[in-house]
Amino acid sequence: MDVSLAIRQRLDELGLEQKGLARAARVTESYVSQLLTRKKAPPAPNRTDIYDKMDKFLKLPTGDLARVADAQRKQELKRELGDEPTPLFREVRALILRKCAPKSAAHVRAIFEKEPFGELERLVTEKLLDVVKRVSQEELENDDWLRKVARLGGCSYEEMRVIVLEFLDTDVFHVSAEQCVSFLDPLISFWDVNLATFGLDIALNHQVAVEHLRRFEFVERGPEGPREEPGLRKFLQDPSLSGSATTEELEFLKKLRFENKRPTELYYYRELQSLRDPLHFRAG
Repeated sequence: MDVSLAIRQRLDELGLEQKGLARAARVTESYVSQLLTRKKAPPAPNRTDIYDKMDKFLKLPTGDLARVADAQRKQELKRELGDEPTPLFREVRALILRKCAPKSAAHVRAIFEKEPFGELERLVTEKLLDVVKRVSQEELENDDWLRKVARLGGCSYEEMRVIVLEFLDTDVFHVSAEQCVSFLDPLISFWDVNLATFGLDIALNHQVAVEHLRRFEFVERGPEGPREEPGLRKFLQDPSLSGSATTEELEFLKKLRFENKRPTELYYYRELQSLRDPLHFRAG
Protein backbone atom coordinates (compact mmCIF):
# COMPACT_ATOMS: atom_id res chain seq x y z
CA MET A 1 0.00 0.00 0.00
CA ASP A 2 1.29 3.45 -0.90
CA VAL A 3 -0.10 6.97 -0.36
CA SER A 4 -1.48 7.28 -3.89
CA LEU A 5 -3.38 3.99 -3.72
CA ALA A 6 -4.67 4.66 -0.19
CA ILE A 7 -6.07 8.06 -1.16
CA ARG A 8 -7.61 6.90 -4.45
CA GLN A 9 -9.32 3.96 -2.78
CA ARG A 10 -10.77 6.19 -0.08
CA LEU A 11 -11.98 8.77 -2.60
CA ASP A 12 -13.79 5.99 -4.49
CA GLU A 13 -15.31 4.54 -1.30
CA LEU A 14 -16.71 7.92 -0.20
CA GLY A 15 -17.60 9.15 -3.69
CA LEU A 16 -15.39 12.22 -3.27
CA GLU A 17 -13.39 14.15 -5.86
CA GLN A 18 -9.78 15.28 -6.07
CA LYS A 19 -10.96 18.89 -6.20
CA GLY A 20 -12.53 18.61 -2.76
CA LEU A 21 -9.40 16.93 -1.38
CA ALA A 22 -7.21 19.72 -2.76
CA ARG A 23 -9.46 22.32 -1.17
CA ALA A 24 -9.38 20.54 2.18
CA ALA A 25 -5.57 20.24 2.09
CA ARG A 26 -5.30 23.86 0.86
CA VAL A 27 -3.16 22.94 -2.14
CA THR A 28 -3.72 23.02 -5.91
CA GLU A 29 -5.73 20.32 -7.65
CA SER A 30 -2.71 19.81 -9.92
CA TYR A 31 -0.55 18.92 -6.91
CA VAL A 32 -3.08 16.33 -5.70
CA SER A 33 -3.32 14.90 -9.22
CA GLN A 34 0.46 14.51 -9.47
CA LEU A 35 0.55 12.94 -6.00
CA LEU A 36 -2.12 10.41 -6.97
CA THR A 37 -0.46 9.56 -10.31
CA ARG A 38 2.91 9.16 -8.53
CA LYS A 39 4.49 11.99 -10.52
CA LYS A 40 5.34 13.54 -7.16
CA ALA A 41 6.72 11.63 -4.20
CA PRO A 42 4.75 11.86 -0.95
CA PRO A 43 6.27 14.54 1.29
CA ALA A 44 7.90 13.62 4.60
CA PRO A 45 5.26 13.53 7.37
CA ASN A 46 7.36 15.60 9.77
CA ARG A 47 7.72 18.40 7.22
CA THR A 48 4.15 18.90 6.06
CA ASP A 49 0.66 19.43 7.40
CA ILE A 50 -1.35 17.98 4.50
CA TYR A 51 -1.74 14.44 5.86
CA ASP A 52 -3.80 15.49 8.89
CA LYS A 53 -6.02 17.61 6.63
CA MET A 54 -6.44 14.73 4.18
CA ASP A 55 -7.16 12.26 7.00
CA LYS A 56 -9.97 14.51 8.20
CA PHE A 57 -11.46 14.94 4.71
CA LEU A 58 -11.22 11.21 3.94
CA LYS A 59 -12.54 10.27 7.41
CA LEU A 60 -9.43 8.28 8.26
CA PRO A 61 -7.86 7.92 11.73
CA THR A 62 -5.48 10.79 12.45
CA GLY A 63 -1.96 9.87 11.40
CA ASP A 64 -3.06 7.08 9.04
CA LEU A 65 -1.74 8.62 5.80
CA ALA A 66 1.39 9.87 7.55
CA ARG A 67 2.26 6.31 8.59
CA VAL A 68 1.73 5.05 5.03
CA ALA A 69 3.87 7.88 3.63
CA ASP A 70 6.65 7.22 6.11
CA ALA A 71 6.77 3.52 5.24
CA GLN A 72 6.69 4.30 1.51
CA ARG A 73 9.54 6.80 1.77
CA LYS A 74 11.68 4.33 3.72
CA GLN A 75 11.18 1.67 1.04
CA GLU A 76 12.08 4.09 -1.73
CA LEU A 77 15.16 5.20 0.18
CA LYS A 78 16.32 1.59 0.49
CA ARG A 79 15.97 1.15 -3.29
CA GLU A 80 17.95 4.32 -3.98
CA LEU A 81 20.63 3.75 -1.34
CA GLY A 82 24.08 3.84 -2.82
CA ASP A 83 23.21 6.12 -5.72
CA GLU A 84 25.37 9.24 -5.80
CA PRO A 85 23.07 12.32 -5.69
CA THR A 86 23.66 14.91 -8.40
CA PRO A 87 23.26 18.55 -7.41
CA LEU A 88 20.86 20.53 -9.62
CA PHE A 89 22.57 23.84 -9.31
CA ARG A 90 22.27 26.18 -12.28
CA GLU A 91 19.28 28.23 -11.03
CA VAL A 92 20.19 27.83 -7.35
CA ARG A 93 23.76 28.98 -7.87
CA ALA A 94 22.62 31.97 -9.96
CA LEU A 95 20.26 33.06 -7.18
CA ILE A 96 22.84 32.56 -4.43
CA LEU A 97 25.52 34.56 -6.24
CA ARG A 98 23.04 37.34 -7.06
CA LYS A 99 22.07 37.63 -3.38
CA CYS A 100 25.68 37.78 -2.17
CA ALA A 101 26.77 41.14 -0.70
CA PRO A 102 28.52 43.21 -3.44
CA LYS A 103 31.79 43.55 -1.49
CA SER A 104 32.21 39.76 -1.37
CA ALA A 105 30.49 38.71 -4.61
CA ALA A 106 33.53 38.62 -6.92
CA HIS A 107 35.67 36.58 -4.52
CA VAL A 108 32.83 34.18 -3.72
CA ARG A 109 32.03 33.69 -7.42
CA ALA A 110 35.69 32.81 -8.11
CA ILE A 111 35.64 30.19 -5.35
CA PHE A 112 32.34 28.71 -6.58
CA GLU A 113 33.70 28.42 -10.11
CA LYS A 114 37.02 26.95 -8.98
CA GLU A 115 35.38 24.42 -6.64
CA PRO A 116 31.89 23.57 -7.97
CA PHE A 117 29.67 22.49 -5.10
CA GLY A 118 32.70 22.67 -2.81
CA GLU A 119 32.75 23.36 0.91
CA LEU A 120 31.86 27.05 0.67
CA GLU A 121 29.04 26.64 -1.84
CA ARG A 122 27.52 23.78 0.09
CA LEU A 123 27.85 25.57 3.44
CA VAL A 124 26.16 28.73 2.16
CA THR A 125 23.41 26.86 0.31
CA GLU A 126 22.56 24.60 3.22
CA LYS A 127 22.42 27.52 5.68
CA LEU A 128 20.21 29.56 3.35
CA LEU A 129 17.83 26.62 2.97
CA ASP A 130 17.85 25.96 6.73
CA VAL A 131 16.99 29.57 7.59
CA VAL A 132 14.19 29.85 5.05
CA LYS A 133 12.82 26.43 6.06
CA ARG A 134 12.71 27.50 9.70
CA VAL A 135 10.72 30.62 8.84
CA SER A 136 8.42 28.65 6.52
CA GLN A 137 7.73 25.98 9.14
CA GLU A 138 6.82 28.65 11.69
CA GLU A 139 4.49 30.46 9.27
CA LEU A 140 2.93 27.48 7.48
CA GLU A 141 -0.46 27.94 9.17
CA ASN A 142 -0.37 31.74 8.78
CA ASP A 143 -2.61 32.44 5.77
CA ASP A 144 -1.77 36.15 5.73
CA TRP A 145 1.95 35.34 5.53
CA LEU A 146 1.43 32.82 2.71
CA ARG A 147 -0.66 35.30 0.71
CA LYS A 148 1.98 38.00 1.17
CA VAL A 149 4.76 35.66 -0.04
CA ALA A 150 2.53 34.53 -2.93
CA ARG A 151 2.12 38.15 -4.06
CA LEU A 152 5.87 38.71 -3.86
CA GLY A 153 6.50 35.49 -5.79
CA GLY A 154 3.85 36.21 -8.42
CA CYS A 155 1.67 33.16 -7.83
CA SER A 156 -1.62 32.18 -6.18
CA TYR A 157 -2.08 31.30 -2.51
CA GLU A 158 -2.70 27.63 -3.36
CA GLU A 159 0.36 27.48 -5.62
CA MET A 160 2.49 29.01 -2.88
CA ARG A 161 1.26 26.44 -0.35
CA VAL A 162 2.38 23.69 -2.73
CA ILE A 163 5.75 25.38 -3.25
CA VAL A 164 6.29 25.75 0.52
CA LEU A 165 5.26 22.17 1.29
CA GLU A 166 7.61 20.82 -1.37
CA PHE A 167 10.37 23.19 -0.28
CA LEU A 168 10.18 21.92 3.31
CA ASP A 169 10.76 18.43 1.95
CA THR A 170 13.69 19.26 -0.33
CA ASP A 171 17.46 19.46 0.20
CA VAL A 172 20.49 21.02 -1.49
CA PHE A 173 20.51 18.32 -4.17
CA HIS A 174 16.90 18.68 -5.26
CA VAL A 175 15.79 22.29 -4.72
CA SER A 176 13.99 23.36 -7.90
CA ALA A 177 14.07 26.41 -10.17
CA GLU A 178 10.43 27.14 -9.28
CA GLN A 179 11.27 27.22 -5.57
CA CYS A 180 14.14 29.61 -6.29
CA VAL A 181 12.12 32.06 -8.40
CA SER A 182 8.84 32.02 -6.46
CA PHE A 183 10.04 31.49 -2.91
CA LEU A 184 13.74 31.83 -2.12
CA ASP A 185 14.16 34.98 -4.19
CA PRO A 186 11.52 37.09 -2.40
CA LEU A 187 12.46 35.81 1.08
CA ILE A 188 16.24 36.30 0.96
CA SER A 189 17.43 39.90 0.97
CA PHE A 190 21.18 39.24 0.93
CA TRP A 191 23.91 37.18 2.54
CA ASP A 192 27.58 37.74 3.30
CA VAL A 193 30.45 35.57 4.49
CA ASN A 194 33.70 36.34 6.27
CA LEU A 195 36.16 34.11 4.42
CA ALA A 196 38.68 34.34 7.26
CA THR A 197 36.34 33.02 9.97
CA PHE A 198 33.51 31.58 7.81
CA GLY A 199 31.05 33.67 9.80
CA LEU A 200 27.85 33.88 7.77
CA ASP A 201 25.20 36.63 7.85
CA ILE A 202 21.81 35.98 6.23
CA ALA A 203 19.35 38.87 5.87
CA LEU A 204 15.71 38.04 5.18
CA ASN A 205 13.15 40.30 3.56
CA HIS A 206 11.78 42.41 6.42
CA GLN A 207 8.30 42.27 4.85
CA VAL A 208 7.99 38.54 5.49
CA ALA A 209 10.37 37.82 8.41
CA VAL A 210 10.09 39.18 11.95
CA GLU A 211 13.75 38.40 12.65
CA HIS A 212 15.53 40.15 9.78
CA LEU A 213 19.15 39.05 10.30
CA ARG A 214 20.48 35.60 11.14
CA ARG A 215 24.16 35.11 12.00
CA PHE A 216 26.19 31.88 12.07
CA GLU A 217 29.69 31.82 13.53
CA PHE A 218 32.34 29.24 14.25
CA VAL A 219 33.48 29.92 17.83
CA GLU A 220 36.38 28.26 19.61
CA ARG A 221 35.50 27.14 23.14
CA GLY A 222 37.62 25.60 25.88
CA PRO A 223 36.93 21.99 26.94
CA GLU A 224 35.62 23.11 30.32
CA GLY A 225 32.75 25.11 28.82
CA PRO A 226 31.40 28.41 30.17
CA ARG A 227 31.94 28.99 33.90
CA GLU A 228 28.94 29.46 36.16
CA GLU A 229 29.33 32.53 38.37
CA PRO A 230 29.06 31.82 42.14
CA GLY A 231 26.68 34.78 42.46
CA LEU A 232 24.42 33.30 39.79
CA ARG A 233 24.42 29.95 41.59
CA LYS A 234 23.34 31.59 44.85
CA PHE A 235 20.70 33.62 43.00
CA LEU A 236 19.22 30.47 41.47
CA GLN A 237 19.24 28.67 44.82
CA ASP A 238 17.32 31.46 46.58
CA PRO A 239 13.58 31.31 45.68
CA SER A 240 13.02 34.75 47.14
CA LEU A 241 15.32 36.19 44.48
CA SER A 242 14.80 33.94 41.44
CA GLY A 243 11.45 32.27 42.12
CA SER A 244 9.46 34.44 39.70
CA ALA A 245 12.02 34.41 36.86
CA THR A 246 10.87 32.94 33.53
CA THR A 247 12.91 30.50 31.46
CA GLU A 248 13.71 33.23 28.95
CA GLU A 249 14.89 35.59 31.69
CA LEU A 250 17.08 32.91 33.28
CA GLU A 251 18.68 32.11 29.92
CA PHE A 252 19.52 35.79 29.50
CA LEU A 253 21.11 36.00 32.97
CA LYS A 254 23.15 32.83 32.38
CA LYS A 255 24.66 34.33 29.23
CA LEU A 256 26.11 37.36 31.03
CA ARG A 257 29.93 37.26 31.11
CA PHE A 258 32.42 39.17 33.27
CA GLU A 259 36.19 39.40 32.90
CA ASN A 260 37.51 40.91 36.14
CA LYS A 261 34.43 41.16 38.36
CA ARG A 262 32.46 38.57 40.27
CA PRO A 263 28.80 39.68 40.54
CA THR A 264 26.76 38.81 43.65
CA GLU A 265 23.33 37.23 43.81
CA LEU A 266 21.91 40.73 44.46
CA TYR A 267 23.35 41.91 41.15
CA TYR A 268 21.39 39.21 39.29
CA TYR A 269 18.22 40.11 41.16
CA ARG A 270 18.57 43.77 40.18
CA GLU A 271 19.41 42.78 36.60
CA LEU A 272 16.18 40.76 36.54
CA GLN A 273 14.15 43.77 37.70
CA SER A 274 15.90 45.97 35.15
CA LEU A 275 15.03 43.48 32.43
CA ARG A 276 11.35 43.75 33.35
CA ASP A 277 11.24 47.56 33.51
CA PRO A 278 9.47 48.85 30.34
CA LEU A 279 11.27 52.19 30.69
CA HIS A 280 14.52 50.45 29.73
CA PHE A 281 13.28 49.29 26.32
CA ARG A 282 11.86 50.83 23.18
CA ALA A 283 8.91 49.27 21.40
CA GLY A 284 9.84 46.67 18.77
